[in-house]
Amino acid sequence: MLFKKSIRTIQHIWKQCQSSVENGMSLLDVSLRLTGKVGRKRIGVDINQVKEILLCLRTNLRSLAFAMNMAKSTVFRRVKDGTLRPHSNSIKPQLTEGNKKVRLQYCLSMIDQNTIHINPMFMNMFNYVHIEENCFIFSKKVERYYLLPGEQEPDPYRSYKSKNFIPKVMFMAAVARPRFDENGIELFSRKKRAKCPASDSNNPIFLQQDNAKPHIGNTDLEFIEAAQQDGFDIRLCFHASNSPDLNVLDLDFCRAIQSLQYQKAPKNVGQLEEAVERSFDEMKAKQLNHVFLTLQSCMIEVMKDSGGNNYKVPHLNKNGLEREENIPLQLHFDIDIVNKDLALLQQ
Repeated sequence: MLFKKSIRTIQHIWKQCQSSVENGMSLLDVSLRLTGKVGRKRIGVDINQVKEILLCLRTNLRSLAFAMNMAKSTVFRRVKDGTLRPHSNSIKPQLTEGNKKVRLQYCLSMIDQNTIHINPMFMNMFNYVHIEENCFIFSKKVERYYLLPGEQEPDPYRSYKSKNFIPKVMFMAAVARPRFDENGIELFSRKKRAKCPASDSNNPIFLQQDNAKPHIGNTDLEFIEAAQQDGFDIRLCFHASNSPDLNVLDLDFCRAIQSLQYQKAPKNVGQLEEAVERSFDEMKAKQLNHVFLTLQSCMIEVMKDSGGNNYKVPHLNKNGLEREENIPLQLHFDIDIVNKDLALLQQ
């Protein structure tokens, strides 16, 4: 009990000590007598065997272990040591050939035309406002909490009339890319176009939305009249259909707001509205700027995939670049990508 070891282990050490004394040794030797590789032999995993197993049988460790005729603990250890790789797979929007063509045209239109034939890079995208509607729900079906053990703290109780129809509220958000000076001070609020620099009044400002039927078109006379007031030239444009990866709000920003909103635990519509608005205000301008860079990296992947969406969202280590004061404003990419896609569109 004193050493928190089994009786057999203590008896073994005691016998070693007695043997050392009987042999006249001045120091007691209780070291292990084992040499070389000892212990249970490692059970190998045949990688080719794993490849031949249907993906539907590889969705959890239990079914995979059964298909491999191995213990679940053995498969778990192979995951821990990197022999097997866990992967979360999400369904992506199905694209038609027409969708892919429009996606390519959209990405190519975002390239700075002065660089397209030399060293292609994207525009700074300062004159684009991304608009999107998003549903925010009160709570997730399953939530994880960390509680005190046993009866020291009771399990939380949550209830709704139907767990499949948790109340939700539709919000519309509009964001533009924030601007900073050389010292990192924000010059332009990313959320209020009322602060748009007057120097931009001579350049068109594009309001980018999706193709939902309730949205007005870019030929709506009432909108055109309102958009030309105060000397501004504001135009409507649309991102490609089935392309949430080409909108800043769909890509990451709304999901980040939703995560912050969950931490507020609203109980009614009023609290939900307040929680979403507060979460929106708490989002840092630099984080929104990072999402615009993620959008540019996704457009590069779209062009590499000939308009498709079979790619992983690239990780640019933006926080590290921010700390090193080396974060780019616009991303460059290989001119061969542009030439390939231009030839593809001409076919």
